[in-house]
Amino acid sequence: MHLVAPYLAYMRQDMSFKSGEAVSATHFAHLLSQTFDSLVTVDPHLHRIGDLAEIFAIPTRVGAAAPLLGAWIARNVDAPLIIGPDQESEQWAEEVARWAGAPYVVASKQRIADQQVRVDLPDLTSWSGRRPVLADDIVSSGRTMIEASRLLAVRGMAKPYCLAIHAVFAPGAFEGLSELAERVVTTDTITHSSNAISVVDTL
Repeated sequence: MHLVAPYLAYMRQDMSFKSGEAVSATHFAHLLSQTFDSLVTVDPHLHRIGDLAEIFAIPTRVGAAAPLLGAWIARNVDAPLIIGPDQESEQWAEEVARWAGAPYVVASKQRIADQQVRVDLPDLTSWSGRRPVLADDIVSSGRTMIEASRLLAVRGMAKPYCLAIHAVFAPGAFEGLSELAERVVTTDTITHSSNAISVVDTL
């Protein structure tokens, strides 16, 4: 029996941040490895785990959505500037930018609390004529993209397009982000009204 999971849940907890916390990524991988013969997914949230093979005991295949996001941007956004909203997003921002034929920069982020982050944007003076496009793998609370969008407005930049692969969206996150963005766009790994990019062919 084979599992096709467009969004592979429970991968975000990949280490214990507090004493007694379970590392859900490892435990979930063990459970799935006991149940299925193989796994296919799209862009799992891997930061401290280098490859699914490190935690899964079954063959795994990972589809990449960055080319799809880049192609969507190339078709729909004039003169884009791809912005990774934090350091962890650089791997996606760089690849999306390559497929979009656009430059990219990466912001830095400090998480203060679950619903509070500090985002610092790089100098964007030389990119003032470009349309900012925030690109990340997951939008959950939305605080990082919301703060980055707010700072772009302070810098006098145009409203950003906000693109993400997985539309997790905690309550209120989509609405809050939509107020600041030109458009919020996600793939259909998770069904949501923002879905505009299909991963079917990738899977």
